[in-house]
Amino acid sequence: MNNIPIVLLAAGASSRMGQPKPLLSWWEQTLIEHQLNTLLATGNPIVVVLGNQAENIIPLLNDLPVKFTINENWEQGMGTSIASGVKFVEQLFPACNGVLITLIDQPLLTTDHLNTLLADFEPGEQQIIVSQANSGWQGVPVIFDRFYFNELSELSGKQGAKTIFRNYIHQVKAIACGDILEDMDTPAQYIKLRNDQ
Repeated sequence: MNNIPIVLLAAGASSRMGQPKPLLSWWEQTLIEHQLNTLLATGNPIVVVLGNQAENIIPLLNDLPVKFTINENWEQGMGTSIASGVKFVEQLFPACNGVLITLIDQPLLTTDHLNTLLADFEPGEQQIIVSQANSGWQGVPVIFDRFYFNELSELSGKQGAKTIFRNYIHQVKAIACGDILEDMDTPAQYIKLRNDQ
């Protein structure tokens, strides 16, 4: 759809969780396998950004039709992972129209919501399409037109992509998605989301 690769950010330290989020059990598989199956169902190409525990995660990717890159600077924060992922997308898919950025720790995310974002994207319009929760919170998953690739590639530290969409607020379109954006940073949140399934 619209030639938009999907980047899954899975490089962080998971410090509050106490163990790597990608390797958490999510029913019959690991969380990263669950997330990748959700993303792959869109039919769009997938790029995974790894960092912490990459050597233990890579074997889980070998049988899946995804590409991965390792962010050597993952300890500096999410901004470096976004930059790493976007640069890799530009190398692999130089003709792409944009990029869809997703996180490892939103396990309730659905393929339907991703497809809605992708269907709303209009190439060449400098769009930023964000997800909006019931609470009004806006953020990832988010699609950035390739117009923003230079700025995304220059992110650093803990600076997330929100800094960019705040600067271009008139270009932002929000897509409501209910309560599927709940993330999990702690063991208690992980257990609650598992039990709610």
